[in-house]
Amino acid sequence: MSQIDQLLTQAVAAGDVPFVVAMAANTDGVIYSGAAGQANLGRAAREDTAFRIFSMTKAVGSVAAMILIDRGKLSMETPVSDILPAWNSLQVLDGWDGDTPILRAPKTTATIRHLATHTSGQEYEFWNADVAKYLGLPATASVLTGTQAGLMNPLTCDPGTRWGYGPSIDWLGQVVEAVDGRSIDAFCQAEIFDPLGMADTAFEPDALAGRLADVSIRGEDGRFGPHKLAPPPTPEIYGMGHALYSTAPDYLAFLRMVLNKGALNGNRILSRDAVAQMTADQMQGLTFQKMISVVPPLSADVEMPAGTTHSFAFVRAEADVPGARRAGTQSWAGVCNTHYWIDPASNLAAVIMTQSLPFLEPRFLQTYSAYERALYAQLGG
Repeated sequence: MSQIDQLLTQAVAAGDVPFVVAMAANTDGVIYSGAAGQANLGRAAREDTAFRIFSMTKAVGSVAAMILIDRGKLSMETPVSDILPAWNSLQVLDGWDGDTPILRAPKTTATIRHLATHTSGQEYEFWNADVAKYLGLPATASVLTGTQAGLMNPLTCDPGTRWGYGPSIDWLGQVVEAVDGRSIDAFCQAEIFDPLGMADTAFEPDALAGRLADVSIRGEDGRFGPHKLAPPPTPEIYGMGHALYSTAPDYLAFLRMVLNKGALNGNRILSRDAVAQMTADQMQGLTFQKMISVVPPLSADVEMPAGTTHSFAFVRAEADVPGARRAGTQSWAGVCNTHYWIDPASNLAAVIMTQSLPFLEPRFLQTYSAYERALYAQLGG
């Protein structure tokens, strides 16, 4: 048993994670694969375990938009409303008069770049108390309902003025549909999943049902118990912020495509120049800001090193972490603790995946950090 196998097994035994699947690769292929624990009743976690990957969907949505940019059909500077006129109806939530929202017109124009970098002004209710309060009003809907109405909640700031994590990539998916003419699920299947051999990545879980892991949440007693959480089935809109199901090998193939500068196994998804543009800092002077959880049972706060930025598809590290990822690393995660990173300087892409809440709880983070450091130790530093 390798050191990494041992730490995964120990993490499950200690109750730090309910189960775990981890894989890593370089440009040549897979360099590590391991799993520990029970993914669901009577079935051990293994490579083909299927996950609700939630916000790991965002990178796929951003790549879909980057494909259109690469083909000259879209620009990062294109105003969102030029493609989706409905954006013009969004106003900025500028405070409250008692329980009545104070709304005003935005002072700046939202662009495709703003959507991709989470600087459009739209935020999730989980990270902004004003949005949570707004969604308590009649005739409102969360983006997680999978409805058009869920996209129409107000902005929390003027576009291009600060980081605010939210449904921007759901809008970006709608942009892809409007520009290309295909539905976003059909586009992703033809342009990303099929060329990369991602046969276990889907917008509906039917084909994965026998392998789909259970979701757990840590209770007050410190133990994991069952919890129901999933994207809405057959929604009005497939939200590219949260809609996908996938497996560790499938998502690793997607990451290897990025690591390989846009191609995998002879199939080119993006040009090398497009990948360079997609993975560069695209925040135009802004930086990632700490995300304060409105719902602590579901997520801890999210904090990154000072100066962290965002590329067109990923959170981007701007400094080396000793013994771990290097500057230029691209990363993000899904709310049920499915995580990934791509470190071009170290020729490494990796995933560590479970299905547990709260997101980023300290005990999961301990396992994640130990796995990452073990991988880099295996690479020789």
